[in-house]
Amino acid sequence: MDPITLIVTALAAGAALGVKDSASSAVKDAYSALKGLARRKLAARRDGELVLERHEEAPDTWKAPLAEELKAVGADGDEALLEAARRLMDLADEAGARAGKYSVVVHNAQNVQVGDGNAQYNGYDPSRAAQPGPR
Repeated sequence: MDPITLIVTALAAGAALGVKDSASSAVKDAYSALKGLARRKLAARRDGELVLERHEEAPDTWKAPLAEELKAVGADGDEALLEAARRLMDLADEAGARAGKYSVVVHNAQNVQVGDGNAQYNGYDPSRAAQPGPR
């Protein structure tokens, strides 16, 4: 999973689990820590903190704007923020974390999808296959 998606996913999971009485104190603490780090990272952006708050209320609607804000501040290179996101996902989805679900790394690839429930349809153009050299 790419770093920005990891952070956004962890924030969404924390928001969903944090409001439940059944959530452990470890989950609530991990979410609070992650959200605090994200808030500090986004503080320099005009709408950063607003987008973070809106994402907590409606994660599906605000997922893309939050990802853009996080990209703009270089959150994908913030090791403390990434570690906090990993920690929360370890607690929120132990089986997925153990299976490596949140540790996907892809380099120099095309037509790759990461996540659950994806569909991909590829076409084949035989006229291009017969041409030598780069395409």
